[in-house]
Amino acid sequence: MGKTYFDRVHRWGKISSLTSLVFMFLIPLAICVHLDVWPPATTIFNGLIKIVPLFWTVAVIELITYAPMLGAGGTYLSFVTGNISNLKLPCGLNAMHNADVRPNTEEGEVISTIAIAASAITTTVIIAIGVLLFSPVLPMMTAEGSPFAPAFQQVIPALFGALGAGYFAKHRKIFFLPVAMGVVVLLFVPDFQAGTLIFITVAVSLAGAHIMYKKNMV
Repeated sequence: MGKTYFDRVHRWGKISSLTSLVFMFLIPLAICVHLDVWPPATTIFNGLIKIVPLFWTVAVIELITYAPMLGAGGTYLSFVTGNISNLKLPCGLNAMHNADVRPNTEEGEVISTIAIAASAITTTVIIAIGVLLFSPVLPMMTAEGSPFAPAFQQVIPALFGALGAGYFAKHRKIFFLPVAMGVVVLLFVPDFQAGTLIFITVAVSLAGAHIMYKKNMV
C-alpha cells in the first residue's frame, strides 16, 4: 500500500524537526569550538533546571492547543520556523477562513500547510530585505522619541485585532466569555505565557459554547 499524504507529512515533519534541533545545538557548539570557551557542565545544568520545567510545560500546552487548529503539516512547519502565535497561527486560520474550509479536514490541512509555508518563505524574504534596507534607519524609527515608535509597540495587538474582528462579528454570542477570561488573567498576571493563555481561553471557549448549545442559546 502506498504511503498516504499524512504518512509523508509525518515522515518529513520528523526529519525536518530533528534536523533543525541538531543545527540549533550545533550553533552554540560551533561558538564554543571557535572561541575555545567551554562553560562548566554544572553551570549549564543549574541554568537549565530553572527554565526547562516551564518551557517543557508551555511546549506541551502549545502543541495540544495549536495542532488541532493548524493540522499536522502546519504544526511541523510552525514549530520549526517559529513565530506561531503572532504569525503562523493567524495566517493558517485566516487562510482556512477565506477558503471556507474547517480545521481537522483534509481541505483545511492542505490550505493551512500552504499558507504557513508561504508565510515562512515570505517572512524570510522580508526579513532579509529589511535587514539590508532598514538597518541604518531602524534604530531611529524605533527610538523612544520617534513618532513611529508607538506603531512598533502595537504590531501584535493590531494583527490579532484584525484577525479577531471577523470571528467576533461572526460568532457574537460565544466570543465574550473567552475574551473576558483572557482579560481577567492578564489583569492579575500581566506577563502570563501566551501559549498557556491561549490554551486556557480555548478551553473556556469550548466549555462555554457547549453549555450555550445545551441551553439552546446558539
